[in-house]
Amino acid sequence: MKRNQSMIQTMEPHKLFRRYLIPSLSGMMLMAINILVDGLFVSHGVGEKGLAGVNIAVPIYSVILSVSLWIGMGGATLYSIAHGQNKQHRAKEIFTHSIILAIATTGLIILFCLLFEQPLAYLFGANDSIISYVDGYLHIILVFGLVFVLENILSIFIRNDGNPTLAMVGLIVTSVMNIILNYLFIFIFHWGVQGAAYATVIGTFIGILVLLTHFLTKRKQLGFVYTKLDFSILGNIFSIGFPSFIVEGSTAVMMVSFNITFSHYVGEEGVVAYAVVNYMHTVFLMLFIGIGAALQPITSYHYGAKLYQRMKQFIRIAIITAFGLGAAVFIIGLVGKGFIINLFGIDIPEIIDYTKIGIVYFFAGYLFLGINMVFVEFYQSIGKIRIATWIVLSRSLILFIPLLWILPNLLGPNTIWLVFPAAEGLTVLLVYLALKFKWMELVPLEKIELSKIRGN
Repeated sequence: MKRNQSMIQTMEPHKLFRRYLIPSLSGMMLMAINILVDGLFVSHGVGEKGLAGVNIAVPIYSVILSVSLWIGMGGATLYSIAHGQNKQHRAKEIFTHSIILAIATTGLIILFCLLFEQPLAYLFGANDSIISYVDGYLHIILVFGLVFVLENILSIFIRNDGNPTLAMVGLIVTSVMNIILNYLFIFIFHWGVQGAAYATVIGTFIGILVLLTHFLTKRKQLGFVYTKLDFSILGNIFSIGFPSFIVEGSTAVMMVSFNITFSHYVGEEGVVAYAVVNYMHTVFLMLFIGIGAALQPITSYHYGAKLYQRMKQFIRIAIITAFGLGAAVFIIGLVGKGFIINLFGIDIPEIIDYTKIGIVYFFAGYLFLGINMVFVEFYQSIGKIRIATWIVLSRSLILFIPLLWILPNLLGPNTIWLVFPAAEGLTVLLVYLALKFKWMELVPLEKIELSKIRGN
């Protein structure tokens, strides 16, 4: 552990950031590929209605993952801060509380969703023609929901324990197994959307087995300890992890809102077009979350160790990286929109034309999304929860919901696609103004007191 601490404190910033960034981006992308592969195989093996059905089921799946991110990111931030303060036993107590809390909380949510499975499906945008596809996929995902929760939390903590490479390998194995099993279950066994769900579950379980090898390594500090229930730890986990919950949870809200809006203004063709764009959005969103995930353990550790000036360098590096990635994704949308649509085997001309418009308009939002995600992750990683939550809510609810109502009403259904870039761009502008006029501080970070994070 001392060697890891020395490396974090002394390694050249760009090199250290890359050490965390590459595994983090790879891991997050592979998580997204699991969902994308489901969409591709379902689209080709089941049809457009199957694709729309899975897309409607995904938000409920996202709600479960949002809770695991809430607890995982909150616990991991406290874990890294404790290591920065050289409090090793406290770090293990935080890990123990996080795992127990995740199982208990998500278990209750899954039970509730199973009891009201079909009403939730209709609430999230299903109709009678696709409800069977929604149910077929959703039921299996819910029954085995804890598998996804455990993989997500273990991956986050293992990355914070100085082993980002293993976290990446675990997700690679999950993704590869998911691709292989999707092909077998859908095209060989003809299990339809249920096959896609079973492939995701089994692939994730195998990924967990890979992650568990971390506990066999000599370098690991992660571990369980016998501890009494500490409500200060639970409170801090929920408090610090709340922005991550809002990020993922609001994504589910945005997906549901888009599905309802497209259904109202465009019909089933709009829902299918959005399903294509949304599957790609899932991939790219994970990449931007990956940049923040790479930044989090570094800034949390430096914050715990009070290395504030060095920490500022990582923020600048992350912002530049996020903007560069956003520009690259926007160009991919402009140049490759036809290829993206062909991936899903869409052959209805009206859907193809509407999807092409959507990709060009929607992908402009990636120029701003990455910057917002970096600021969210940074403020969360140092315990500035109110600022992080404000940024998330601005881009996902406060600006998004009114724009989703105003634009199509005033300017027509094509402008539904512009809601995402408009909300993200306005949020970047608000963050810039807040920093410029000192409504919130980036520096000096010396004013942030560790005592404000209880129990550390």
